Amino acid sequence: MDKQSKDNDTSTLQWPDYLVIGLMLSISTGIGIYYRFTGGRQRTAEEYFSANRTMGVVPLSIALMVSFMSAITVLGISAETYIHGTQVTLLYLGGFFGTPIVLYLYLPVFMELNTMSVYEYLEKRFGVGARLLASTANFLQLLLYTGIVLFAPSLALEATTGLSGNMSIVLIGLICTFYSTVGGIKAVLITDVFQAVLIFTALLCVLSIAASDLDGGLSNVWSIAQEDGRIEFFDFRIDPTIRHTWWALLIGGTTMFLSLYAVNQIQVQRLLTAKSLKSSQRALILSGPLTLLLGSLTAFCGLILYAVYRNCDPVTSGKISSFDKIMPYFAAERMSRVPGVTGLFISGVFSASLSTISAMLNSLAAVALEDYVKPTCRKFSIEFPTEKATLIGKFLAVANGFTCLAVAFIAKSMGPLVEAAIGISGAIGGPILGIFTLGMVVEKANQAGAIVGTSTALITCIWAVFGTPKPPTPNLPLSVEGCDNSTLLLYRQNTTLFEDPADDSSYFYLYRISYMWYNPLGLAITLIVGYVTSLITNKIFYKNAREPEPNLFFPFLAARIRRRREDAQKTTNSQVFVLENRK
Repeated sequence: MDKQSKDNDTSTLQWPDYLVIGLMLSISTGIGIYYRFTGGRQRTAEEYFSANRTMGVVPLSIALMVSFMSAITVLGISAETYIHGTQVTLLYLGGFFGTPIVLYLYLPVFMELNTMSVYEYLEKRFGVGARLLASTANFLQLLLYTGIVLFAPSLALEATTGLSGNMSIVLIGLICTFYSTVGGIKAVLITDVFQAVLIFTALLCVLSIAASDLDGGLSNVWSIAQEDGRIEFFDFRIDPTIRHTWWALLIGGTTMFLSLYAVNQIQVQRLLTAKSLKSSQRALILSGPLTLLLGSLTAFCGLILYAVYRNCDPVTSGKISSFDKIMPYFAAERMSRVPGVTGLFISGVFSASLSTISAMLNSLAAVALEDYVKPTCRKFSIEFPTEKATLIGKFLAVANGFTCLAVAFIAKSMGPLVEAAIGISGAIGGPILGIFTLGMVVEKANQAGAIVGTSTALITCIWAVFGTPKPPTPNLPLSVEGCDNSTLLLYRQNTTLFEDPADDSSYFYLYRISYMWYNPLGLAITLIVGYVTSLITNKIFYKNAREPEPNLFFPFLAARIRRRREDAQKTTNSQVFVLENRK
């Protein structure tokens, strides 16, 4: 039982809170201005998009961590553990298994290509059609994901002040667009370091306030969670319709990690800012423990919130409208007694979104420039003004920023933060991972196979994400016994909980599949359909197709292909020599 009264009204921010938030936003903006007028002053697109490959290992590792550990993680994972338990934390094991795959298979290929757009690989490997398909799909994915990330901090502002979250969407969107546009990738990466400190500080504030409010302190949190069935890690059921199982989180988490860190424009572009392949590999290795620490800390905060509201759930009691608002509600209710601490928490949530959005805006601009603007100029024989590349990139970043603002207002209808974000990432990220993997693994794969396989996977996965109706998600039990008017609340809760739900088997099977399987499903469909289509079309249309360069394959396959071709060349030379001697 916690010692603080459960009836506190959500308080508004005070002037120290606004001061802290204003300071955070000012520093983020100031970093962008600083990097606009230092160094090479962004005279080249190389400096603007890849920092002239001068970034150090430590800042790069922190930037890799916060790129996708956004407000969705801070608010969404804590809400997940609050209502569904700890099973979701197994998601982070995906990084453990995925990191060596990225380091030694995918990353060396992109480092050798040394290009601003990862989709240039697909043009070299398959053709322009494959490049445009994957690039367009990724563009859509990033716009949707950025919209959700931009919407997330509005929940914090709404829960702590009672004001409409639209203000926060506009504020974060404009600030982020400004410093990512003005400062380029270097400003984005350095700002990430500052914002990472604020994210950890915000979570530590939750821990410290809860420790003072709970009887028994933090040591009692785990026992309360165990008592009420919140601790679960080993659900080994092999059923893709169960929302979270060990297999879904391990396999889905690994493929999600690969889609984000192996072939995603944002992370590959960041890894290419390092001085060498070894520096990139070290940065990715170092980012792993940091990501695990942040994810675990966020999940533990969810258990803390459950311990605090064990007997009076704010959602069931009608104090807040969704579980994604549970942590901001705690900040408003419990942190306001210490001036500035609520503002520090809000700054952490805002920072979590800023770091992700800025990375995405910079990457979207790079993709738009390399995959759309330059090819269009070449197609219509227009000379591309190289000296204007940076200016055009900045214009594209601004345009993307305003587009993401529009998407953020739609994100309100996409459901829980974590499920919406992973669902969209999986539906598009899985097929994109598939087309790159097909190209790097299957020597006989061709453009027809790549396009047909990826298109089939995209259609199937997007159908699974947006198709309705879907069965309701079961929640763990909640209590309102400690609330005022608990009898009325219990009546409301029971009438909701004990309504006869429809049998899940009555829903279309594709709509019942867990969102954690979207990524593996997209990967599998792309590889299988792409491989079969390639085999068929090779016999009909591509009989004399040019063999792809060995450096477009995984390093161990590239070495094998080189040896085989060298042996074949030696055999051919020997035969020619014999024939010439006979003459």
